[in-house]
Parts: sequence; C-alpha cells; structure tokens
Amino acid sequence: MSGTKNVRGPGNLPSDARVFIGRRDELARLAAELGQYGDGVRLLTLVGVGGVGKTRLALRAAEGAREAYPDGVWVVELSWLRPGGQLPLAVMEALRLADQTTGSVTEALCFWARDKQLLLVLDSCEHVLPDCAALVADLLASAPGLRVLATSRERLGLPGERVLEVEPLPVADADALFVQHAAAVDPAPVLDATARERVADICRILDGIPLAIELAAARLALYSLEKLHELLGERLGARFDMLAVDGGVRSRTLAGEDGGAGPGTLPDADGGARPGMLAGDDRGARPGMLAGEARGEGPPRHWTLRTTIGWSHELCAPLERLLWARLSVFAGTFTTVAATWVGAGGPLSADRVSDALMRLVQQSIVLRHPTDPERFRLLDTVREYGADWLRELGEEDAVRLRHREHYRRFAQEACADWNTSRQVAWCERVLAEHADLRAAVDGALAEPGSGVALELAGSAGFLWRNCGMPRDAQWCLDRALAVEHEPGPDLVLALWSRGAVAMNQGDLDVMRAWGERCADAAGKIGDPAMIRAAAYLTGGYLALVGRMPEAVETLAADPRLLIGMDWRGAALVMNSLGVVYSHMYGGDFEKAREAARATRTSSERCGERWSRSFVDAIVAQMDAMRGDTDAARRNCRAALTGHRLLHNTLGLAFTLDVLAEAEAGGGDGRFAARVQGVGQRIWELLGRAQMDSPQQLAARETRERTLRARLGDEAYEQAYKEGTAMSYDEGLDYALGAPEA
Repeated sequence: MSGTKNVRGPGNLPSDARVFIGRRDELARLAAELGQYGDGVRLLTLVGVGGVGKTRLALRAAEGAREAYPDGVWVVELSWLRPGGQLPLAVMEALRLADQTTGSVTEALCFWARDKQLLLVLDSCEHVLPDCAALVADLLASAPGLRVLATSRERLGLPGERVLEVEPLPVADADALFVQHAAAVDPAPVLDATARERVADICRILDGIPLAIELAAARLALYSLEKLHELLGERLGARFDMLAVDGGVRSRTLAGEDGGAGPGTLPDADGGARPGMLAGDDRGARPGMLAGEARGEGPPRHWTLRTTIGWSHELCAPLERLLWARLSVFAGTFTTVAATWVGAGGPLSADRVSDALMRLVQQSIVLRHPTDPERFRLLDTVREYGADWLRELGEEDAVRLRHREHYRRFAQEACADWNTSRQVAWCERVLAEHADLRAAVDGALAEPGSGVALELAGSAGFLWRNCGMPRDAQWCLDRALAVEHEPGPDLVLALWSRGAVAMNQGDLDVMRAWGERCADAAGKIGDPAMIRAAAYLTGGYLALVGRMPEAVETLAADPRLLIGMDWRGAALVMNSLGVVYSHMYGGDFEKAREAARATRTSSERCGERWSRSFVDAIVAQMDAMRGDTDAARRNCRAALTGHRLLHNTLGLAFTLDVLAEAEAGGGDGRFAARVQGVGQRIWELLGRAQMDSPQQLAARETRERTLRARLGDEAYEQAYKEGTAMSYDEGLDYALGAPEA
C-alpha cells in the first residue's frame, strides 16, 4: 500500500528555486504576524511602488508560514483582472473550487471558507482595489480562521488592516541582486574591485528597486559594465534633473544621425515613426502610475522604475518596441503563435515576430513561464508601459480586436475537435489560455446581443463546463443569453452548455427550462445531430427525477447518426452515458453493463475521455456491488486517471467514493478510510457533499460505520484525518496507488 509520508498539504504556493536576497527584517516581522503564534492580525498588506519586490516577499513569507495553515496557503494573481466582479471567480479558481451551487460566487467562497484555517495571498490588488476590499471584508467576517496577505500599491482601507511598507533594497542587497542576474548573462562579466564599485553606483542610480536592477543587468548582454554605468548615469540622471525642475519628463524624439527611427521612436502600423514617450509625460496620469506621479509628486524612487523601463524601451529596436506594445493586450501567458497572430501587422511582418520576441526575452522585457518554456508573459509594470504606448499609437482597439479574434478561433477549433483523442490536450490549452480567453469573452460581452458575444460565450462556456470551471461558464452564458438571439448553431450550443451547468448544479427546474429552450432552438435548425444533442438535457432531467424508462427512451442512440468530432458528437456519447446511468439506477444491471460496453466502444472509437471516465466509474460501482474488488480497483484507477486529466472535480469525487466503497467491503480498510478523507476534501470543492443526494449521503454514512467497525474508531479517525490533510494532487496520487490484490 502507498505510504503517506512527505505530505505537503493543501495550497498552490509556487516553488521558487532562486536565491532570495535580503529582506531579513521584513521576513522576521511577517513571520511573527503570520506564523502559528502570530498576534492575531488577519489582514496584512504589503504596500510599495511597482517592481519593488512585494510579490516575492509575500511568497517567501507565505512559504515560511505554511505549517500554521492546515487548509493551505493559496495565491491569487490579480494583475490581469479588470474591475467589474470577476475577482470572486479568480479566487474560486485559485482555490480549485469547482462549485456546483446556485448562489453567488462570494456566498460560495464564504461558505467553503467558514471552517477553514488558511492564508489567502492576494497579489497585485491595486487594479481591483474596491473589489478586493469588498471580498476580503466578506471573507474575514465569514471565516474566523482565514488570514489575508495582500500586495498592492495602495492599502485596502479596511478596519484592522496592518500595512508594511516595502522599501527598495539597501545597497549591499541591491549589489548582490545585480551580481546574481549578471552571472546569468553570456558571457558573464568579470567583477573586480573597480567593477564592484560601478555595480554599487548603478544600484544607487536605480534606487535599489529590484525590477529596475534586473532590467539593467539584462543589458550586459549588449554593453560592457562600464558602458552600462555610463548610459545609466547620463540618461537617468538627466531625466531626474528634468523631473526635479518641471515635474515631468517631456516627450521627445531621439532620431538617429541618419534621420531614421532612433532609440526614442516607435513605428506606426503603417511604417511611420512616432515620438518616444518617456516616463512622466506632462499630459496627466497614465495607467500604472501612483497617485501624484504625473504631477511629479512623491519621492524620486516612485519615478525610478518607470524611467528605467522607459530607458530599456529606448534601447529596444523599433520593431521590438512595437511588439512590446502589442503584447500588452495579453492578460496571461502566451505562445509564439499567439504573439504572431496578435502582434504582426504593418512593418512587423509575421515572419519577424519570433525573432523580435526572443530579443525581448533576452532583455528581460518578456519572461519565459517558469514551468513551460514555450509560454511567455509580461510583468505587470512592463505590460502597463506597453499599454501606454499602444494607446499613443492609436492601435489599442485594433489590437484588442485581433486578440479577441484569435481566442474566438481557438475556442471554435476546440469545440469542433473536442470529441477526439486530442480532448485532453485541448483541456490543457483551455486552462493555460484561461485568462486571455476570459478577457476575450469579457470584451465581446460588452455587446451581449452581438453574434460574436453569443459564439464566444457558447464555445467558451462549453469548454469551461467540461474542463472543471462551471462558474466561469455560468458567468458568460447568463450574460449572453440574457438578450434575445436569432436561432442558429451558436444559440443551440450556448443553451446546451447552460443547461449542462444547471445539471451539474442539481438545479433541476432550471435545467429543464434550458433543455426545453435548447430543444426548441435545435428543432428550428433541423440539424439531426443537434436535436439529439439537446436530448442530453431533457433525458438527463428525466433520469435525475427518477423517470428511468422515459430517460432511456429519450437518450437512446439513433443508429442513423454518426458520432462526429465536434461538441455534438461529445453530447451523443454523453447521451449513451445517460442510458448507462438510467439502467443502473433503475436496477437493471445487465442492461447497464450492455449499455456501458456500447458507450465504451463509442468513446474508444472517438478517442474522447470525458464520458469514458464516467462509464469506468459506473462500471466500478457495479463491480463493487457484486463484490469484485479487483475489477472495481482497475476501473476506478482508469476513471480517476481520465477525470484528473480533464480536471473533472465532480467525476473525481464520485469515483473516490466508489473506490472507498470497494475497499471498505473487501479490501484495505485503512486505505479506504484515507480515500474517504481525500474524497471528502474534493467534495468540499464542489460546495455540495455528495451533490446533496440522499442515496449517496446514506452510502457514505454506511461506509463510515463499516470502516469504524473494521478498524476501530481511533484508527479510522486517524486514517481519515491523514486523507483530509493531503493536497488535491497528493490525495489523487495516493488513491491511484491502490494495490492489486
């Protein structure tokens, strides 16, 4: 049997192998206030200028305090969010809650957190400060064991909030950071005594701001340390003199000697050049600036980072600056393909995007994703600077439309190819592209009655429902379907997806209403595959209210229809799954097994995993009922593997119950008790234990009594507690280690 050692526990703290430099005093204070014996502070906000290192400090402090929070440390990255109510969804997704309740997202979060002891790290709150303050107030009122560590350029302004001002690094630590990044440059500079003096001076010029230091060190790939020191001294020193005189750096064009585009110019989409805007333009506040920055108020360090970014911007080639500006529309990570689709145009041809992107990576303007080197991202402050430039170019609307079109095509292609062996790969892409897909949907829903809004909401809603994000699906589908639309395939998909979300929520009356609308819309089109797809909702409703013979009749396959590759084909396989369910819960196990074999055949022919995994779990349940523990284990293992690949929390929770049942009846009792604990943790993520099913709740209670009788109360409770202490992935790894008899 698999062991339970080295359990890290719940949470999503990212691993960071980099050496952490400095901040000893800040870390000591944070350890005292966040640790197990802290003084009771429940909201602590790290406040400071962009790029000063708030995020890394928060993550390092959270890692040190992790053992004080048995329900985990959970990080929510907020820089990509827009104001307007998406914050609770972002928190729900970070917590891996696949909530299936029907109340508000905030209510679901508060209910889930009510008895938890956890630390919630909200990173980059300044973009959605009022939303953060409102949600944090609700969570703190509802969950006495919850603490919040926030990073922001401004405090949240809530009663009881404690603020820690994050200052720039002192010279010694700033020097060490510069040296660390310089060592990564090829070839790395030799740092003798004279060179170390230059490093110290560079760090003083940059006010000890970590991001400014990292950007400057990246320039060692192009300049010697002596030249870098000279350039920084001349350019930044001159700009600070200007800031001191008139409160802002004036726009200017730094033309090359040949009259062409110099380092301060950026090409228009039509190939022309525009003047280079430097930090602190005197036309007013710009996004990413602290209050008062545009008027030249505040200490100089508030200008340092933006001025350093402006200097890095000038040193980029014109096409690199153009790409930087266009990449600012990405909310999350992106691939070279996406960068090419969105960023190409005018003087920047598609075949030049990849090279320009790699040069931005070399200069630390664009960063590679830490775990997926094929994906890239912009730091928040760097993105803001690029967004300023995009507006100056007058390209913002056009580039955002290209971004929306890219993700419209992505969602369309995923739905068209969903019912295939590429299903899992599509699911992984949906998760990786989540921030940008949601941004595209949000932009389209600015006009909810438009065709593109309906198409994007329908396809994204289908994907999110089937990739473990039902609340996102409900959010966009409710907005799109709140207005009337002309009949068509996009409307059928949107109605089907909304009804399927209601099915998962157990909201049967709502499910029936959406099913009726879907069937009506499909009938108006006359597409046989869509008509049969709509039967998933009507037949599913009949099964869930116990009308099994009618459900079987409604869901039965039409032999004249071929199962296709798109979402309609997936719905047809789900219909077959509904037949299996109806026969089994109707008590006809022979017909249920026969229907399961047919569904498996259809699934294997297509290559899909979603329905196949549910069939495996249902067959495992029938195996357990007849006492075949070995077969139940094998089928549970297959089901868990498939559900895990598709992030199907509901499927995982159901299968874990089946596995615990099989082991409780004829297998390893301690293993069963631990799996019961793992399963209960995952049911909590759904917001409804055993989906409020009286039969499933009764089965769980019976299983607990059986295991207590076999193991004794103390041994059962210990094993169960070990299961609940495992993280999501640890628990699944453990369950998949079920021994063969």
